[in-house]
Amino acid sequence: MRTHVVDHPLVAHKLTRLRDETTDSPTFRALADELVTLLAYEATREVRVESHDIVTPVAPTTGVHLARPAPLVVPILRAGLGMLDGMMRLLPTGEVGFLGMVRNEETLEATTYAERLPEDLSGRQCYVLDPMLATGGTLAAAIRFLVDRGADHITCITLLSAPEGLAKLEAGLAGVDVPVTVVTAAVDERLNEHGYIVPGLGDAGDRLYGLAQ
Repeated sequence: MRTHVVDHPLVAHKLTRLRDETTDSPTFRALADELVTLLAYEATREVRVESHDIVTPVAPTTGVHLARPAPLVVPILRAGLGMLDGMMRLLPTGEVGFLGMVRNEETLEATTYAERLPEDLSGRQCYVLDPMLATGGTLAAAIRFLVDRGADHITCITLLSAPEGLAKLEAGLAGVDVPVTVVTAAVDERLNEHGYIVPGLGDAGDRLYGLAQ
């Protein structure tokens, strides 16, 4: 597993505003959208392309276009939905699947409650969207779910990550013979006793959509 922390002043600026407890939900959603587009730029450096012949107004040339099958973007419900528009802005020809996972607050383990994904993901690059890599259980379960369906290249995009979550994710992927990359805006200090990232930004789902569950 590879971790890439995006070191850019605009990323740091937007993340600081996201962390601020006085930032309201509409502003939080807009900032998350902008931040994901910046992260997606780095996350798609290895997106597969094919050569493509075209004719410019001056002369023939060869460029590239995205390879088939199209990349699959997979937001983890519900908070991952707040990252979808920012990702699709950069990758509009990608396809979208949905994976609903919930963390048991006592065991901190993730279970799947809903999915809308192709049965066969053979040869697919997948981009998993989840704002917070906290305990690592949700992302590990999501990655294994995609690998079991045949995905052969997975990139996870998170707003924040915790050291404990990264370590647990890597341990949880033992035996998975698929390249996995985590692209994140920052790796924070630690998790608290409730499994929240410190200093973090609170519950991303609540801050995106309010307290309704």
